[in-house]
Amino acid sequence: MVRQRGLSLLGLIVTLAILGFVGLMAAKLLPSYVEYWNVRKMFAQMEKNGSLNGTPHDIRREFDKLNAISDVRSIGGKDLEVANQGGQTVVGADWSVKVPLVANISACIDFSASTGETAESASAQQ
Repeated sequence: MVRQRGLSLLGLIVTLAILGFVGLMAAKLLPSYVEYWNVRKMFAQMEKNGSLNGTPHDIRREFDKLNAISDVRSIGGKDLEVANQGGQTVVGADWSVKVPLVANISACIDFSASTGETAESASAQQ
């Protein structure tokens, strides 16, 4: 007797529902994470170019110039926190994004990025 193997209709429906839910969440949440990665990339570019040596106003203006290319809508130059720590200028930003998921259910995602992160993560890997 040959044993039949395969996917039942109910199994297929459940599998497609789970994949659909995961795909919907990814499609809704991915743009927020892309903006976060763009902000980190802009901070790294500002460090590389030496743009952090100016006044806080100059740093914010440089961020807005880079932002015109990256098109980050969640934050702007006015939202940056500019501080001097240990003789180095550190630029950071904290922001939240509220993403509507389904009906009245939303996801609130908190992001935090700063210029010191790239140097800290490089020294931690060594």
